[in-house]
Formats: sequence, structure tokens, C-alpha cells
Amino acid sequence: MTIYRERLWASPWVFLSTALVIPASLLVFLPINRIAGVIVAIALYAACVAILIATSPVVEVTSEHFAAGRARLPLEFVGAAQGFEGDEATLERGQRLDARAWLLIRGWISPVVTVQVTDANDPTPYWLVSTRRPGELVKALAEARAQHSRS
Repeated sequence: MTIYRERLWASPWVFLSTALVIPASLLVFLPINRIAGVIVAIALYAACVAILIATSPVVEVTSEHFAAGRARLPLEFVGAAQGFEGDEATLERGQRLDARAWLLIRGWISPVVTVQVTDANDPTPYWLVSTRRPGELVKALAEARAQHSRS
């Protein structure tokens, strides 16, 4: 059962800046053929958008695991979670970052959540995950851990 799910879409400004591929390809192909230039420009922009969408990772909490992108952490190894926004999030991604931490961060998403890893055999102390809704993710992790410990 899925308790929380969020796809880390790129921000609108990323899609807008990707549109710069249109004039760039027009500059290259218009001198050769106008129709080909327009078709190539549209196709390249569509391909860039498709790649951005297809590679957007999913953060998910289920009744059995916490997933961030392709990585999965069973709930039995999920420790305390804490959300950070603004300057605190910047510090977590920078000065306070442990080099052993597992990261799923996106530059266009400022808030982050740290999730402690309680597996003694795992050298990773915590996961640092970007999220637009840190409060909801922390709450979902606490709820999932509580349900898992009861079962």
C-alpha cells in the first residue's frame, strides 16, 4: 500500500530554459532548409522534455519500504526523518553533508529530508532526499514505521 508518492519533476524554469534548443537548432538548420529547421527544432525540444520527464525520480513510502529513485530501504532499517527548508536545507546539502550519505537531490527542489539508516551493516548513515513536501514525507515515514512495527 502506497502511503506517500511524489515525482520530482523539473521546475518550469528548467523546461523554459530547455526551449533554448529551438533557436539554436534553427540557427543551424534554417540556412539549409526552413521546413527541416522547424521540424528539427520542435523534435529536439520534444526529446529534451521527454528525457526530463522520463528521468524524473519518484520518492515513495509504502507499507514495506521507502524508495527514492531506484534505491529501496526496507522500513525495518528506516530511522528518524527530519525535513529542512530554506537556509537549513542548503546547509544539509553542503556544509553539514556527510560524504557517506546516499543522495537523491535535485537542484531545482530546495527542501530536503534526511532519513537515518539503522542497518548496522550499511555504512551509509542517512539518505538525503529532495522533496517539495518535506513535512508530508516525514509524517508518512513516521506513519509507515509505526504500522510496520505493529505488524
